[in-house]
Amino acid sequence: MNDKLNSIIIPFVLSFFAAFSLFSTPSFADSNSAQDGFRLSGKALAQLVYDRENGNDSLARATMVLINKSGRKRVREFTIYTKDYGPLQKRLIRFHSPADIEGTGFLSIEKGGGVTEQFLYLPALRRTRRVVSSQKGHRFVNTDFTYEDMERRPVEDSDHEIVDEEKVGNIDCWVLESRPKKETDSQYSLIKSWVAKKIYVPIMVEYLDKKGKLIKKYRVNRLENVQNIWTETEVVMEDLRKKHQTILKTRNVVYNTHLEDRVFTRQNLEI
Repeated sequence: MNDKLNSIIIPFVLSFFAAFSLFSTPSFADSNSAQDGFRLSGKALAQLVYDRENGNDSLARATMVLINKSGRKRVREFTIYTKDYGPLQKRLIRFHSPADIEGTGFLSIEKGGGVTEQFLYLPALRRTRRVVSSQKGHRFVNTDFTYEDMERRPVEDSDHEIVDEEKVGNIDCWVLESRPKKETDSQYSLIKSWVAKKIYVPIMVEYLDKKGKLIKKYRVNRLENVQNIWTETEVVMEDLRKKHQTILKTRNVVYNTHLEDRVFTRQNLEI
């Protein structure tokens, strides 16, 4: 990687696009090919996105800004803990402020076979609630992310197709369409992603409901190279029906911190 680029915090404006133009990207004729000359399929691209480098574990502080259709803002502070267990992952989110959400915790445990267990701890009730499959389409703590959005989707759960190649500003992207299979329980009929070439980061995503209507948009506003790992440090999820946005700003990200397994337990969730 270019050393200058590695040190740049990249906003989702012209400087963001200009910085990405420093990458050497394939031409339209050959950019759909993998390293050994094999054609890159939609499934292969989805797997590259799923498997991209994220360290063995990570710890980060973050800010969440909720913006309603009138422009009113609510700000929350939280910590994210993540750890890989082979191909599987566990994640803990703990909210610190404001007072009405302080102590609320969320634990996500991938079990394999497309199964992810999710638990929400509510300190006011002093109880942990398991998120059942019928609730996966509900909003995560009143944000524009649903509980389904908080899961990593196994590649095998959807059919994937590269339908185009487009530039987002000056960023060369594959346009990947992912359609959940009939047996997959999902609130979406189609997820359309603009995946930046070379680094396999989706920088824009559109979500369509069961009727094929566009209902949500996701975009990366800021991208940083942290410990040689491309990290989305500011993202936005927009609910087009409610005219509501959730902005996530991640800071103080540290990878490979040797987090202990006990962090990712229900016992720790309820502390």
